[in-house]
Amino acid sequence: MNEIILVASVLFIIAALSSKIAGKLGIPALLIFIIVGIFAGSDGFGNIYFDNYYITQFVGIVALSYILFMGGLSVNLKEIKPVFLDGLSLATIGVFITAFIVGWLGHYFLNLNLYECLLLGSIVSSTDAAAVFSVLRSKDISLKNNLKPLLEFESGSNDPMAVFLTVGMISLITAKIDSFGDLILMFFQQMSLGILLGFLIGKGAAKLINKAKLEYSGLYVVLTIAIVGFAYALPSIIGGNGFMSVYICGLTLAGSRFAHKKILTKFHDAIAWFMQIIMFLMLGLLVFVKEVWKVAPSALLIALILIFIARPISVFIGMVFSKLKLNDKLMISWVGLRGAAPIVLATFPLMANIEHSHEIFNIVFFVVIISVIVQGTTIPIMAKLLKVDKPILKSGNSPLEFEAGESDKNLFDVQISPTSEAVGKTLKELELPPETLVTMLERNDKYLIPSGDTKIKENDIMFILSHRNNEDYLRCMFEQC
Repeated sequence: MNEIILVASVLFIIAALSSKIAGKLGIPALLIFIIVGIFAGSDGFGNIYFDNYYITQFVGIVALSYILFMGGLSVNLKEIKPVFLDGLSLATIGVFITAFIVGWLGHYFLNLNLYECLLLGSIVSSTDAAAVFSVLRSKDISLKNNLKPLLEFESGSNDPMAVFLTVGMISLITAKIDSFGDLILMFFQQMSLGILLGFLIGKGAAKLINKAKLEYSGLYVVLTIAIVGFAYALPSIIGGNGFMSVYICGLTLAGSRFAHKKILTKFHDAIAWFMQIIMFLMLGLLVFVKEVWKVAPSALLIALILIFIARPISVFIGMVFSKLKLNDKLMISWVGLRGAAPIVLATFPLMANIEHSHEIFNIVFFVVIISVIVQGTTIPIMAKLLKVDKPILKSGNSPLEFEAGESDKNLFDVQISPTSEAVGKTLKELELPPETLVTMLERNDKYLIPSGDTKIKENDIMFILSHRNNEDYLRCMFEQC
């Protein structure tokens, strides 16, 4: 027991610290996490033998639930609104088209029957929330035209569709359902229940947190942890899609006011990272490198089909009515990162004793590694080539914590754009809305307490306390719309 705790602690420390190395090398942190797991596994230096697919699936489902919940909770609903229809189309139609193309073309090249190839296509059909969030929220990437919120919304909401397609194809293969007509009925049942229950649980959770008035603030953390589990399990038990439910629950809470919101959001951000590390380390341990290399040619072919054929076609068909330009769609096509979600889904056929399930698992793992290396490391380069990158705004790291609760005031930070009319003016010369206070300035990594005579300089980070309704106006004033 003590040795297990020691080894686990060392692995977590290595994984956490390695994220800094990943940032400097320009590679996604999740790739480092998997590599650490592989090196610790039976084919690596650690010689830890692990082959329990049941535990992997269970841990993966729990981890994905918390990652998707945080994906919803961290969404800025104002940013999502203009890209909602495009994101929804990519998360549904796009996933289906990707699964079909990969399965159909794969059938001509792999030693698998059509249903097994469609199952493989379903497993790799969704972009991975953990992978996309990890890459897009790094310090080196900033995109124009609302591409970042669109890609994050897509990746956070398309896993439920991939889960549905995977479970549906397994049901067809194992004869639990008889036809594609039954599959369509299953789709509407799972998605409608997942959306409805996720919304209701989210609304109920906000009211519960506000009215609970718990004696110890730490118990609010316990409460929200339990809410996430409830939001996944209840719909899953009664025939809904649990992953859709937890995402919608997080999305609903993101648009609600509740006590300790900022603190709870930061806590769940930490939980999401913790779950990512657990998941990727475990997946690394689970892989036997010698077996994966046996399917390398097949997996490379599937990866090429996915990256250069299926993903672009699905994006252009799914966004046929979108107003985005060609370069924007090409960029969306390239940010088709696969991550832990497909690997977790690849354990479903193993648990169902599907023929060739081990081969499918190994192919999926190899595809994910290729996707992360090829796409994940080249996103900044592609953004520049396609001219969809924009100057990176430094994120303020405020030493202040402000808990608004039910208040109509909000504390937020803005970075002064070089083109802002505020540059060179003093605070008293600015036409700020009533009841607006500039509490602090960050300039050259130093914090200043401003006065009316303080001159504003470009790239200053300004911390503003104002009415919530003024935030958009102030951001336009300082950051430029």
